[in-house]
Amino acid sequence: MSHTLCIETIAVENRQLKNIEYHQARLIKTRRELWGYEDDWNLSELIQIPDSVDDKLFKCRLSYGKVVDNIKWEIYTPRKISKIQKVYHDEVDYAYKYDQRPELDTLYAQRKDAGEILIIRKGMVTDAYYCNVAFFDGSNWFTPDTYLLPGTQRAFLLDSGTIKETKIAEQDISSYSHIRLFNAMVGWVKAPMLPVGMVN
Repeated sequence: MSHTLCIETIAVENRQLKNIEYHQARLIKTRRELWGYEDDWNLSELIQIPDSVDDKLFKCRLSYGKVVDNIKWEIYTPRKISKIQKVYHDEVDYAYKYDQRPELDTLYAQRKDAGEILIIRKGMVTDAYYCNVAFFDGSNWFTPDTYLLPGTQRAFLLDSGTIKETKIAEQDISSYSHIRLFNAMVGWVKAPMLPVGMVN
C-alpha cells in the first residue's frame, strides 16, 4: 500500500502543546524509516498556535511527508463509550500514523452498536480504533506489547511507570477487571474506563 502522508495529533490546552517531545520523536522516526529523511524538525518552533485557539482543549492535526502538508485546529470533544466490540484481523498493520487507514476503517465499521472496537490480531490484543488500551488487574495497569501504533501517550505512561507492558491474549481479557482507552487527546485521568464485561 502506498501512503503519501502521516499525521501527528497533538493536544493543545491553555495554548500549550502537550507531550510535544514524544510527538517530535515519533515524527522524526517515521520520516527516517518511511522515507529516509535525515533532517530533524523542531515542532515547538514549526507549529504556530493561532489567535483563534484559546485556553480550551484543542486538537492540532499536522499532516506531513517530506514537508508539512497542512495543520488543522479544532476544539476537542470527548467521545462517550459504553461498549466495546471485539473485531478480528490477522494481518492488520498500522505501525505508522498514516493520514489514511482503510483497514482500520473497515474494522471500525464492524462495531455494531458499540462506541469503540478492540482489534484482535492472531489471538492477541492490540489497540482500539482511536486509542491504545490498558487493563487493570486490581493492582496495576497493563498495556499489550502487541500494540498496532506506538502512541505518544502510551510512551509517556510507560516512561512514567503509570502502565506496564505485557502480553495480553484475547482469553486473558476476562482475568482483568477494567479496560482503559487513552490517546494523545485523552489524558490518563480522563480516559474512558469500562468493566471488561463491556467488551463483547
